[in-house]
Amino acid sequence: MKIGRVWGTVVSTINTPVFEDRRLLLCDLLDLDLESTGAYTIAVDTVGAGAGETVLILDEGNSARQVLNREPDGEIRALVVGIVDEVTVSA
Repeated sequence: MKIGRVWGTVVSTINTPVFEDRRLLLCDLLDLDLESTGAYTIAVDTVGAGAGETVLILDEGNSARQVLNREPDGEIRALVVGIVDEVTVSA
């Protein structure tokens, strides 16, 4: 799992069937202080997240495909699976 901030949507005119009627979100990956790591990912939205929101990203292809009940060879790698309200780190 990773934490990210949604920058916006990605528009693709040609998609494989698994992406039909699904929003793709461009997410800036964050560290535990919610600062940008400089890395980005594109994730399929499953929770209705919007630009500027902090989100929980499932970035492991097999788990993502299982969440969406896809075949083992599905084209999904990353999903937005939650909107983060708060991050608390304890030592």
